[in-house]
Amino acid sequence: MPRLPTDPASAFAELGSIKLSEVDFDEVLQRVAELAKRVLPMPVEVSVTLIRGGAGHTAAFTSEVARDMDERQYAQGRGPCLEAAASGDVVSVPDLAIEDRWPEWADRGRKQGLRSSVSIGLPIQEAVVGALNVYAHTAEAFDGETVTVLETFAAYAAVALSNAQLYDSTASLAQQMREAMVNRAVIEQAKGILMGERRCGATEAFAILSKVSQDSNRKVRDVAQALVDRAAGHPGPEDHPALPGRVRGETSGRAEGPDERIPRCRAPRCRCWRRTQSRSTWTGRSLPRRSTPSTTAPRRARRARTPASARTWSPT
Repeated sequence: MPRLPTDPASAFAELGSIKLSEVDFDEVLQRVAELAKRVLPMPVEVSVTLIRGGAGHTAAFTSEVARDMDERQYAQGRGPCLEAAASGDVVSVPDLAIEDRWPEWADRGRKQGLRSSVSIGLPIQEAVVGALNVYAHTAEAFDGETVTVLETFAAYAAVALSNAQLYDSTASLAQQMREAMVNRAVIEQAKGILMGERRCGATEAFAILSKVSQDSNRKVRDVAQALVDRAAGHPGPEDHPALPGRVRGETSGRAEGPDERIPRCRAPRCRCWRRTQSRSTWTGRSLPRRSTPSTTAPRRARRARTPASARTWSPT
């Protein structure tokens, strides 16, 4: 029993009812290809060509035959779908048996049982163009009325694809902005930790993060996250060797020995930071103050020179 075609008005309404929040751009492309196949009364195969940056690819198709015919054009760099996508016009091939513009492509189509085709340009966006390609198994299958229906369908499809592309790009941009905000928050937290430990400014703290990132071949965000985790008491497996302040010798590339001088912090008259002989981390232990001369020292010296027998007290 032959397939009944879908009414063009119903196909246009279905294109307009696509909920972009429920489907992605590739699903919209596939739905366009399937609707274009259903809207024609004869059996056809449909594909959708997209061209980004000069490179074409088949984004949706209803059979492997249609995709193979498209890919043959991409490999040769010429063909009806590429010409329609570049110009935005209708490129018709009434009979592949007498086609002389693309003889190799036409010969391959005849071997797969195709006899005619039509490609209609799809202006999706400035950076993305495409074409709706329809292949038929009979010659002269696309008369004037059929091409008019396909042109109208392509115009509706171009609007739906443009909206889907815009929605997809906006959603991707929003996701990137969310990730950037999270990364920025982590980096700001790491800068605050370094500013508190090093008594430095925000610019110098970010310079330290950047240098550690370059030396360890890690992203600044990963270095910052490791520093925040260390401050929170949850160090990662790569936290110890890469974070500033854990091992000295950032400029020399090696850990500092116990006999090397440790620079103090930038606070005026601050002697709070020392490094012990047994630990490789910074500690906040205060330096001991020098003892002042005691007024009881001479008295203690005289008491020490007094014989023990003279200092013994007896009740008798």
